[in-house]
Amino acid sequence: MFNFSYDRKILYIVIAILVLTSLASLMSNPESMFLTLLGIPGVLVAITFHEFAHGFVAYKLGDNTAKMEGRLSLNPFAHLDPIGTLMLVFIGIGWGKPVHVNPSNYTRKMSMEKGEAIVSAAGPLTNIILAFVFGIIYYLVYKFAGAAFLTSTVGNIVMLMIQSTIITNVGLGVFNLIPLPPLDGSKIIMPFLPYKAKQWFINNEQIFYLIFIVLWISGLAGRIISPAIYWLATGIMNICSLIL
Repeated sequence: MFNFSYDRKILYIVIAILVLTSLASLMSNPESMFLTLLGIPGVLVAITFHEFAHGFVAYKLGDNTAKMEGRLSLNPFAHLDPIGTLMLVFIGIGWGKPVHVNPSNYTRKMSMEKGEAIVSAAGPLTNIILAFVFGIIYYLVYKFAGAAFLTSTVGNIVMLMIQSTIITNVGLGVFNLIPLPPLDGSKIIMPFLPYKAKQWFINNEQIFYLIFIVLWISGLAGRIISPAIYWLATGIMNICSLIL
Protein backbone atom coordinates (compact mmCIF):
# COMPACT_ATOMS: atom_id res chain seq x y z
CA MET A 1 0.00 0.00 0.00
CA PHE A 2 1.33 3.45 -0.92
CA ASN A 3 1.68 6.19 1.68
CA PHE A 4 0.01 9.01 -0.23
CA SER A 5 0.45 11.61 2.52
CA TYR A 6 4.20 10.98 2.27
CA ASP A 7 4.07 10.85 -1.54
CA ARG A 8 2.20 14.15 -1.59
CA LYS A 9 4.93 15.84 0.50
CA ILE A 10 7.56 14.59 -1.94
CA LEU A 11 5.41 15.75 -4.85
CA TYR A 12 5.10 19.25 -3.38
CA ILE A 13 8.86 19.44 -2.87
CA VAL A 14 9.44 18.43 -6.50
CA ILE A 15 6.83 20.98 -7.64
CA ALA A 16 8.54 23.72 -5.62
CA ILE A 17 11.87 22.84 -7.23
CA LEU A 18 10.31 22.90 -10.72
CA VAL A 19 8.61 26.27 -10.14
CA LEU A 20 11.74 27.86 -8.62
CA THR A 21 13.89 26.54 -11.46
CA SER A 22 11.46 27.89 -14.04
CA LEU A 23 11.23 31.22 -12.20
CA ALA A 24 15.02 31.55 -12.06
CA SER A 25 15.21 30.86 -15.79
CA LEU A 26 12.49 33.41 -16.54
CA MET A 27 14.13 36.10 -14.41
CA SER A 28 17.27 35.81 -16.52
CA ASN A 29 15.13 36.37 -19.62
CA PRO A 30 12.93 39.50 -19.27
CA GLU A 31 11.05 38.80 -22.50
CA SER A 32 10.03 35.31 -21.36
CA MET A 33 9.04 36.67 -17.95
CA PHE A 34 6.90 39.33 -19.63
CA LEU A 35 5.14 36.72 -21.79
CA THR A 36 4.59 34.54 -18.72
CA LEU A 37 2.97 37.41 -16.83
CA LEU A 38 0.75 38.14 -19.84
CA GLY A 39 -0.49 34.57 -19.57
CA ILE A 40 -1.84 34.97 -16.03
CA PRO A 41 -5.30 36.31 -17.10
CA GLY A 42 -5.67 33.30 -19.41
CA VAL A 43 -4.80 30.95 -16.56
CA LEU A 44 -7.42 32.58 -14.31
CA VAL A 45 -10.07 32.30 -17.01
CA ALA A 46 -9.23 28.68 -17.86
CA ILE A 47 -9.19 27.38 -14.28
CA THR A 48 -12.23 29.38 -13.15
CA PHE A 49 -14.51 28.27 -15.97
CA HIS A 50 -13.21 24.70 -15.87
CA GLU A 51 -14.08 24.20 -12.20
CA PHE A 52 -17.30 26.21 -12.43
CA ALA A 53 -18.45 23.94 -15.27
CA HIS A 54 -17.98 20.84 -13.10
CA GLY A 55 -20.06 22.32 -10.29
CA PHE A 56 -22.73 23.76 -12.60
CA VAL A 57 -23.34 20.51 -14.48
CA ALA A 58 -23.41 18.55 -11.21
CA TYR A 59 -25.99 21.04 -9.91
CA LYS A 60 -28.10 20.59 -13.05
CA LEU A 61 -27.96 16.81 -12.50
CA GLY A 62 -29.36 17.25 -8.99
CA ASP A 63 -26.30 17.64 -6.75
CA ASN A 64 -26.05 20.93 -4.86
CA THR A 65 -22.74 20.17 -3.10
CA ALA A 66 -20.80 22.70 -5.18
CA LYS A 67 -23.46 25.35 -4.58
CA MET A 68 -23.39 24.78 -0.82
CA GLU A 69 -19.59 25.14 -0.83
CA GLY A 70 -19.73 28.40 -2.80
CA ARG A 71 -18.23 26.90 -5.94
CA LEU A 72 -21.03 27.93 -8.33
CA SER A 73 -19.18 31.18 -8.85
CA LEU A 74 -17.03 32.78 -11.54
CA ASN A 75 -14.88 34.39 -8.87
CA PRO A 76 -11.37 33.03 -9.58
CA PHE A 77 -10.48 32.94 -5.88
CA ALA A 78 -13.19 30.32 -5.34
CA HIS A 79 -11.41 27.91 -7.67
CA LEU A 80 -7.65 28.57 -7.57
CA ASP A 81 -5.34 26.00 -6.04
CA PRO A 82 -2.12 27.89 -5.16
CA ILE A 83 0.23 25.10 -6.26
CA GLY A 84 -1.78 24.13 -9.34
CA THR A 85 -2.02 27.76 -10.43
CA LEU A 86 1.74 28.32 -10.03
CA MET A 87 2.37 25.17 -12.04
CA LEU A 88 0.07 26.29 -14.85
CA VAL A 89 1.66 29.76 -14.96
CA PHE A 90 5.31 28.71 -14.79
CA ILE A 91 5.38 25.10 -16.02
CA GLY A 92 2.41 25.04 -18.39
CA ILE A 93 0.61 22.12 -16.70
CA GLY A 94 -1.51 22.61 -13.59
CA TRP A 95 -4.96 22.40 -12.03
CA GLY A 96 -7.63 24.21 -10.04
CA LYS A 97 -9.15 23.40 -6.66
CA PRO A 98 -11.26 20.26 -7.29
CA VAL A 99 -15.02 20.75 -7.09
CA HIS A 100 -16.63 18.34 -4.63
CA VAL A 101 -19.64 16.46 -5.96
CA ASN A 102 -21.88 13.71 -4.60
CA PRO A 103 -22.90 11.35 -7.44
CA SER A 104 -25.58 9.76 -5.24
CA ASN A 105 -27.55 13.01 -5.61
CA TYR A 106 -27.63 12.84 -9.40
CA THR A 107 -30.91 12.35 -11.20
CA ARG A 108 -32.00 8.73 -11.42
CA LYS A 109 -32.55 9.14 -15.17
CA MET A 110 -28.96 7.92 -15.56
CA SER A 111 -26.44 5.88 -13.61
CA MET A 112 -24.08 7.59 -11.18
CA GLU A 113 -21.22 6.46 -13.41
CA LYS A 114 -22.64 8.24 -16.46
CA GLY A 115 -23.40 11.29 -14.33
CA GLU A 116 -19.78 11.39 -13.15
CA ALA A 117 -18.59 11.08 -16.74
CA ILE A 118 -20.77 13.99 -17.86
CA VAL A 119 -19.68 16.18 -14.94
CA SER A 120 -16.03 15.32 -15.59
CA ALA A 121 -16.33 16.06 -19.31
CA ALA A 122 -17.88 19.48 -18.60
CA GLY A 123 -14.56 21.02 -17.52
CA PRO A 124 -12.42 20.13 -20.58
CA LEU A 125 -15.34 20.80 -22.94
CA THR A 126 -15.78 24.27 -21.43
CA ASN A 127 -12.09 24.99 -21.99
CA ILE A 128 -12.37 24.01 -25.67
CA ILE A 129 -15.48 26.19 -26.07
CA LEU A 130 -13.63 29.11 -24.44
CA ALA A 131 -10.75 28.61 -26.89
CA PHE A 132 -13.24 29.01 -29.74
CA VAL A 133 -14.76 32.11 -28.10
CA PHE A 134 -11.38 33.78 -27.70
CA GLY A 135 -10.43 32.70 -31.22
CA ILE A 136 -13.47 34.60 -32.50
CA ILE A 137 -12.52 37.59 -30.32
CA TYR A 138 -8.96 37.48 -31.69
CA TYR A 139 -10.11 37.70 -35.31
CA LEU A 140 -12.77 40.30 -34.53
CA VAL A 141 -10.09 42.53 -33.00
CA TYR A 142 -7.74 41.79 -35.89
CA LYS A 143 -10.43 42.62 -38.45
CA PHE A 144 -12.03 45.71 -36.92
CA ALA A 145 -9.52 47.31 -34.52
CA GLY A 146 -7.45 48.92 -37.25
CA ALA A 147 -3.75 48.90 -38.06
CA ALA A 148 -2.95 51.73 -35.63
CA PHE A 149 -4.18 49.69 -32.67
CA LEU A 150 -2.69 46.39 -33.82
CA THR A 151 0.77 47.87 -34.26
CA SER A 152 0.68 49.76 -30.96
CA THR A 153 2.15 48.44 -27.71
CA VAL A 154 -1.29 48.08 -26.17
CA GLY A 155 -2.55 46.27 -29.26
CA ASN A 156 0.34 43.82 -29.20
CA ILE A 157 -0.24 43.13 -25.51
CA VAL A 158 -3.98 42.55 -26.04
CA MET A 159 -3.40 40.15 -28.94
CA LEU A 160 -0.72 38.23 -27.01
CA MET A 161 -3.05 37.90 -24.01
CA ILE A 162 -5.84 36.57 -26.22
CA GLN A 163 -3.47 34.08 -27.87
CA SER A 164 -2.20 32.96 -24.46
CA THR A 165 -5.78 32.47 -23.23
CA ILE A 166 -6.54 30.27 -26.24
CA ILE A 167 -3.44 28.11 -25.75
CA THR A 168 -3.99 27.82 -21.98
CA ASN A 169 -7.60 26.70 -22.42
CA VAL A 170 -6.68 24.16 -25.06
CA GLY A 171 -3.79 22.92 -22.91
CA LEU A 172 -5.89 22.57 -19.75
CA GLY A 173 -8.69 20.86 -21.67
CA VAL A 174 -6.42 18.34 -23.41
CA PHE A 175 -4.35 17.70 -20.28
CA ASN A 176 -7.45 16.82 -18.26
CA LEU A 177 -8.57 14.32 -20.89
CA ILE A 178 -5.61 12.05 -20.11
CA PRO A 179 -7.33 8.88 -18.77
CA LEU A 180 -5.30 8.65 -15.56
CA PRO A 181 -6.39 9.53 -12.00
CA PRO A 182 -6.90 12.18 -10.75
CA LEU A 183 -7.67 13.76 -14.14
CA ASP A 184 -11.15 14.06 -15.65
CA GLY A 185 -10.33 11.59 -18.41
CA SER A 186 -10.18 8.71 -15.90
CA LYS A 187 -13.88 9.22 -15.08
CA ILE A 188 -14.96 10.01 -18.63
CA ILE A 189 -13.84 6.60 -19.93
CA MET A 190 -15.48 4.57 -17.15
CA PRO A 191 -18.91 4.04 -18.75
CA PHE A 192 -17.22 2.75 -21.91
CA LEU A 193 -15.04 0.09 -20.25
CA PRO A 194 -16.09 -3.58 -20.00
CA TYR A 195 -16.93 -4.68 -16.47
CA LYS A 196 -13.66 -6.58 -15.86
CA ALA A 197 -11.55 -3.75 -17.27
CA LYS A 198 -13.46 -1.28 -15.11
CA GLN A 199 -12.84 -3.29 -11.95
CA TRP A 200 -9.17 -3.70 -12.84
CA PHE A 201 -8.88 0.05 -13.39
CA ILE A 202 -10.55 0.82 -10.03
CA ASN A 203 -8.45 -1.76 -8.14
CA ASN A 204 -5.23 -0.34 -9.58
CA GLU A 205 -6.17 3.35 -9.31
CA GLN A 206 -3.27 4.11 -6.93
CA ILE A 207 -0.76 2.64 -9.39
CA PHE A 208 -2.24 4.71 -12.22
CA TYR A 209 -2.00 7.77 -9.98
CA LEU A 210 1.71 7.17 -9.48
CA ILE A 211 2.17 6.59 -13.22
CA PHE A 212 0.53 9.96 -13.80
CA ILE A 213 2.86 11.64 -11.29
CA VAL A 214 5.94 10.13 -12.97
CA LEU A 215 4.74 11.14 -16.45
CA TRP A 216 3.95 14.64 -15.23
CA ILE A 217 7.10 15.35 -13.22
CA SER A 218 9.37 13.85 -15.88
CA GLY A 219 7.83 16.08 -18.53
CA LEU A 220 6.69 13.09 -20.61
CA ALA A 221 3.04 14.08 -20.21
CA GLY A 222 3.79 17.47 -21.74
CA ARG A 223 5.69 15.92 -24.63
CA ILE A 224 2.88 13.43 -25.26
CA ILE A 225 0.07 15.98 -25.36
CA SER A 226 1.96 18.89 -26.97
CA PRO A 227 1.19 17.70 -30.54
CA ALA A 228 -2.51 17.38 -29.64
CA ILE A 229 -2.53 20.87 -28.12
CA TYR A 230 -0.82 22.34 -31.18
CA TRP A 231 -3.13 20.51 -33.60
CA LEU A 232 -6.30 21.50 -31.75
CA ALA A 233 -5.26 25.14 -31.18
CA THR A 234 -4.29 25.48 -34.85
CA GLY A 235 -7.56 23.89 -35.96
CA ILE A 236 -9.60 26.23 -33.72
CA MET A 237 -7.81 29.28 -35.08
CA ASN A 238 -8.30 28.11 -38.67
CA ILE A 239 -12.01 27.56 -38.10
CA CYS A 240 -12.41 30.98 -36.46
CA SER A 241 -10.52 32.55 -39.34
CA LEU A 242 -12.88 30.93 -41.87
CA ILE A 243 -15.96 32.07 -39.90
CA LEU A 244 -14.79 35.69 -39.98
